[in-house]
Amino acid sequence: ILAASTSSCIGRKTWPPYDMIMISLSSSRLILQSWSTLDFSMSIFYERFFYKENVLRVSKIIFTFLSYSSLWFGAWLSVLYCVKVASFTQSFFIWLKLRIARLVPWMLLTSWLCSFTAAIPFAWDAYSVHENITAPSSMTNSSARRTTRKDSLGLLILLSNAGISMPLILSVVSSILLIQSLW
Repeated sequence: ILAASTSSCIGRKTWPPYDMIMISLSSSRLILQSWSTLDFSMSIFYERFFYKENVLRVSKIIFTFLSYSSLWFGAWLSVLYCVKVASFTQSFFIWLKLRIARLVPWMLLTSWLCSFTAAIPFAWDAYSVHENITAPSSMTNSSARRTTRKDSLGLLILLSNAGISMPLILSVVSSILLIQSLW
């Protein structure tokens, strides 16, 4: 898909909205799969280096950014199909249908920024949350351990779900509207 969309855009002055979204979506998923493979290989073959340095933190930030970017691009593809195929007569849909080609680059840029913003909390908390999940008991000569929960873990889960919820809502709403229009 990436090769076909890219080859159809080579030599054109303007790219169709579908091709821009498909190039972004397929390249983000290709990079995500490559990154996951590299990440998995490094965690096996370079385990000491992977967990001692900040490599784990950087790896999780990049993985989160690529995952969220993929979700956003998939949601924009769903919105594009809804706008192109649906036959609503509301003024907003007519306005959107006429201007979707000019809005797609801004939608893609916004999704990159949102993905980057959603990945930032993992730079602060991802490693520290997993690093000190257990603490020694206050009793002396005791091998028992108690688990401690950092308050930032709840915030990290909340921010992670917030990064996923907006593309999910866009995708579900546009799919429902498309099905309703086709019905």
